[in-house]
Amino acid sequence: MKIERQLGTLRPLCVDLDGTLVKSDTLVDSLLLLVRARPLLLFPLAERLLRGKAAFKAFVTESVSLDVANLPYNSALLEYLHHERAAGRDIYLATGADRNLARRVADHLGIFADVMGSDGATNLTGSKKLDILRERLGSGEFDYIGNDTPDLPLLAHATEAMVANPSLGLRMRLKTRGIQPSHFFHERNNTFLQSLFKAARVQQWAKNLLIFVPLLCSHALSAGKLLTALLAFCCFSLTASSAYIFNDLLDIDADRRHPRKHHRPFASGDLSAFAGISIAGILLFAGLAGAEMLPGHFLAWTLVYLATSVAYSLVLKRFALLDVMVLSGLYILRLLAGSAVTQTPISDWLAGFSLFLFLSLAMVKRFAELENLRATNAAPNNGRGYLIPDSEQLRSFGTSSAYAAVVVFAIYITGPDVQRLYREPRLLWLCVPLITLWLNRVWMLASRGRLDEDPVAFALTDPVSQAIGIAVMIVALLAV
Repeated sequence: MKIERQLGTLRPLCVDLDGTLVKSDTLVDSLLLLVRARPLLLFPLAERLLRGKAAFKAFVTESVSLDVANLPYNSALLEYLHHERAAGRDIYLATGADRNLARRVADHLGIFADVMGSDGATNLTGSKKLDILRERLGSGEFDYIGNDTPDLPLLAHATEAMVANPSLGLRMRLKTRGIQPSHFFHERNNTFLQSLFKAARVQQWAKNLLIFVPLLCSHALSAGKLLTALLAFCCFSLTASSAYIFNDLLDIDADRRHPRKHHRPFASGDLSAFAGISIAGILLFAGLAGAEMLPGHFLAWTLVYLATSVAYSLVLKRFALLDVMVLSGLYILRLLAGSAVTQTPISDWLAGFSLFLFLSLAMVKRFAELENLRATNAAPNNGRGYLIPDSEQLRSFGTSSAYAAVVVFAIYITGPDVQRLYREPRLLWLCVPLITLWLNRVWMLASRGRLDEDPVAFALTDPVSQAIGIAVMIVALLAV
């Protein structure tokens, strides 16, 4: 049924959803949620796609429920729409997304007069969307806001064309056709390069310095082995970044509900999922190609790390206690990779100390998350299997592991290996209170709700942690 308009009223304003009103693509977001929450439904996806893109969109929308309240809306555009709505203008959501999902978005925002979307049979994009608009609005004029080349027919026929975060392809075609948009609704929290570095979690590369530890502890340094370890560090870091991106893509929906993680590039819409997949592929290829050329079984350990990270992202993170065991195991795999590439064995002492230390750090990360939820009276909703009352038990497990690590280090100091490797082994006793101080401080800050990130990342920016780390290195150098 056509929508009649009286002369003198404001022109209807039609708005696209994906990439325009929302900075991300809701179909891709729903697919990633499906992979994470209902992976077995991946098998019938291909068959649905053969029925057409509209049927494919309908199946994905029916299979998972995307959280529309926390989508990365273009706030500048949303503010404009609210203003136009208050002025009495009719606003229509016209999108290629599935109609049921579009209606949920419209119900949440409460500013749209009507919704037009794909219905399981017709994929409402391009000229098909233009035909529907003409059918609904009659021969009257309308304004349109889009972001990509499929919106070009609508922008060309609109009385007033507007764009939101326009793609390069759309900008070039608009220029070719001589179409000058009246409004640009740009919204990005960071530049592409900044978003790339955040997505790759370059700050987390500090964890990969563990590759150097077996070589440093052996006291058998050489320029050749140090160079090999440096190349291994680079390859391992690239591979780890690809795993971080994969994890963030799967966690998009959950991250958007998190008070801090919703600023991540994919959750915030600063980077598209397609860009993330491409970047992860490039990083993974470069990392593994370089690892293949390094000596020992470095490539094998890198692949074990990658497989464990992927398994953690897909399944293992959902099981309480098993997840922290896996997280601590990922630290150990870095040591094993460093041992393999430098052909330096790991002593039993280093293995024992590392096992307990990293288990404590993994525990404190989960403990801090639960304490922060307790402070806000929120319930865990990330599917990790923990409850708020579990925090006290995690505190017990984690602090016990921390002190076990200190005990292992203290016993190591009295062993024959220390007498052989150090000229002044007794100085190493000064490291015991320093390590104990740092571990106690991390757990105390977590108990106070002041540790809201990975403890290793925290240590890199915390002045007290930096001072303790420098003091430990000075003591070790004096003891050599």
